[in-house]
Amino acid sequence: MVKITFPDESVREYEQGVTGLQIAESISPALARDVVSCGVNGETVELNRPINEDATIALYKFDDDEGKHTFWHTSAHLLAEALQELYPGIQFGFGPAVENGFFYDVMPPKGLTISENDFSKIEEKMKELAKKNEAVVRHDVSKADALKEFKADGQDYKCEHIDQDLEDGTISTYTQGNFTDLCRGPHLVSTGAIKAIKITSVAGAFWRGDAKREQMTRIYGITFPKKKMLDDYLIMLEEAKKRDHRKIGKEMELFMFSDRVGKGLPIWLAKGTDLRLRLQEFLRGLLRPYNYQEVITPGIGSKSLYVTSGHYAHYGKDAFQPIHTPEEDEEYMLKPMNCPHHCEVYARKPRSYKDLPLRIAEFGTVFRYEKSGELHGLTRVRNFTQDDAHIFVRSDQVRAEFENVIDIILKVFKTFNFENYEAQISLRDPKDKEKYIGSDEIWEESQNAIREACKEKGLKAHEEIGEAAFYGPKLDFMVKDAIGRKWQLGTIQVDYNLPARFKLEYTAEDNSKQTPVMIHRAPFGSLERFTAVLIEHTAGHFPLWLAPDQVAILPISEKYNDYAKKVAKYLDSVGVRSLIDDRNEKIGRKIRDNELKRVPYMVVVGDKEAAEGTVAMRKQGGGEQATMTMEEFGKRINAECAEMLKAVNE
Repeated sequence: MVKITFPDESVREYEQGVTGLQIAESISPALARDVVSCGVNGETVELNRPINEDATIALYKFDDDEGKHTFWHTSAHLLAEALQELYPGIQFGFGPAVENGFFYDVMPPKGLTISENDFSKIEEKMKELAKKNEAVVRHDVSKADALKEFKADGQDYKCEHIDQDLEDGTISTYTQGNFTDLCRGPHLVSTGAIKAIKITSVAGAFWRGDAKREQMTRIYGITFPKKKMLDDYLIMLEEAKKRDHRKIGKEMELFMFSDRVGKGLPIWLAKGTDLRLRLQEFLRGLLRPYNYQEVITPGIGSKSLYVTSGHYAHYGKDAFQPIHTPEEDEEYMLKPMNCPHHCEVYARKPRSYKDLPLRIAEFGTVFRYEKSGELHGLTRVRNFTQDDAHIFVRSDQVRAEFENVIDIILKVFKTFNFENYEAQISLRDPKDKEKYIGSDEIWEESQNAIREACKEKGLKAHEEIGEAAFYGPKLDFMVKDAIGRKWQLGTIQVDYNLPARFKLEYTAEDNSKQTPVMIHRAPFGSLERFTAVLIEHTAGHFPLWLAPDQVAILPISEKYNDYAKKVAKYLDSVGVRSLIDDRNEKIGRKIRDNELKRVPYMVVVGDKEAAEGTVAMRKQGGGEQATMTMEEFGKRINAECAEMLKAVNE
């Protein structure tokens, strides 16, 4: 018998060799119908994998992230199986599950291309194969046998992958019908659960991401266990197109890009700059009670600085290449991170235990070399500004300081109505320690500090192995927007390593020299990404306190332009931001145009308003309408803003 421990810590006994599917069946037939994979001792595996010793288990449905990954992983194989039948001789590269579906990189036979015109044909073939409910069977083979098998099938890319990337020993493959693929799994037990299928796009992708290698065809798709789920997803996609921050940003004149300036380098226009500065002031207000010291550091630094920090070794490929000056052996780099600069700020003078915590903040612009094909509006750019801070603490202060930062991030989310979020503790991968710096003891201590802080704050967090930064574990906040998409925003990281690399120290109470611990934190993540997410979350209808223009003043005719200016002058005097639309257009056109600009309030002024000192107010979206004095209207706007910002002062 084996003891199986469930997530609620209850324990049941089963015969040795029991499978996840049998465990689900023992609980309820409905669960057995819905479950797609299971977690055994933290590893996601197939439902038919035997369990031969005591274990913890989690049963995953499609609604779970692990379940989706399994479902879409098998769907990628189903896509490849369909392509193999439709295009004999096609070559296969890599085909993973991704956040929203899956893709497969393929090389069609010479002379053939796969385009949008082929999508319906591919979908029909996938549906035909799925209906066969083919078993997905795992085989463990030697490297030599795997090479022999894929060479016989003419799969040159698979053979290169086996030869160059996989170590000698056992290699796993998965077979369904006439298709076999290299894979670590996990997969569905069979393909019949895949009911709704959509090929979404096609693009070019270099083999291994190397621009010097041949370009393959990348085919994207998504699948669901029910047709209604696909229908809902397609509706969400249409809504996402309407909310695209690139489209709305252009309409609202917030930011732009110029090929002459360079790819992935955003230019903030006047209204976008106003919004960005207001976000910065909002965060400064949040930080005021915590005694942060704001600094400004250069956008460039000596290469040796980033060699010392370890960023050059770990992020060198993602950074812009070193800049060589006329002086011999002098090299600089565009700043990829703010933390080495802040370490130097700490080191500028001796520190005592009484000086800690020392909180150094900066809206610091950094530079990363993202590949052209990965650039996307404000969410993926080559220069961005982090709302960064580095807090230097004693070991006994880590937990309390970490909890303070959690409070700041949760206030940000509350203010912007990000109500649906989850926390992720990103841990080191113990099987791949070469990716990280620091001792096992330091990693264990810092990971436990994050766990304890989450527990103290009542913050439910799941753990992800292998997602830590190279210098330490972190707590990432994943936010779901108004249409259900997930974004990574705020982050907090515990770092015992960088202070040691920079030989930072403080004098302890017993006069000994100690190394401080460093906490990295960014509640927004970056101003660019946060703005993009906020645009799409609100569809451009920003909170009143943040909107670049809070009020559009619409004179009925040019006769009332002077009164419109009087209203604008008064509103400005009480801190309300307004614009005057004095175009020679009918009032209906002005209202429609300012609706499109997403101005929260409009006030119409004509003969009656000018005579009585009033404004005819109407709310964005055809909502409330009322007539009131300009003084009453000003008070209303300010009271509404104050109510929205209550979270800052609580």
